[in-house]
Amino acid sequence: MRRISRLCILAALIAAMPAWLTWLSAAPTSKADPDNPSQVALGAEVYAQRCASCHGKNLEGEPNWRNRKPNGRNPAPPHDYHGHTWRHADDELFGMVKDGFAAYAPPGYQTDMMGFADQLSDDEIWAVLAFIKSKWPPEFREYQAKITEGATPR
Repeated sequence: MRRISRLCILAALIAAMPAWLTWLSAAPTSKADPDNPSQVALGAEVYAQRCASCHGKNLEGEPNWRNRKPNGRNPAPPHDYHGHTWRHADDELFGMVKDGFAAYAPPGYQTDMMGFADQLSDDEIWAVLAFIKSKWPPEFREYQAKITEGATPR
C-alpha cells in the first residue's frame, strides 16, 4: 500500500513538472522590472528627485564623465547605454545605490556617490533601477539580464 501511494505521489510530481518549469522560466528574475509601468513610473519620479542632479535628467551623466575632477574623484557616469551601468548585475547596482559606491570600490577610493539607505526604501531603489533599465536598447537589457542571472554574456 505504501509503495502504491509513493508511486502515485511520484507520478503526480512528474506530471506537474512541465507546468512548474514553465512557471519558473516565466517568473521575473529581477526585482527591477523595466516592463512594469507602475514600477518604472515610480522610478522616474524618484530618479528625478534624487539622482538627476548628478547623473543627468536624461541619464547622460556629468560632462566629461570619463575624466577625473580636480579633486581626484570621478564624475557621475551616465546611466544610459553610453555608460557602464548595464554591465553590472542588479544586486550590485542595488547595493551601490543603497550603500554607496565606496562599498564596491577599491580601498581608499574617493567617490561622491553616497548611499541612500536612510533616504530611499528598497522598493524605491528597485524602481529607480527599473526606470534606468527601461531606457536601454533591447540588446543592452538582454546583456544586463544575463549578467543578473549569473550567466556570462557573449
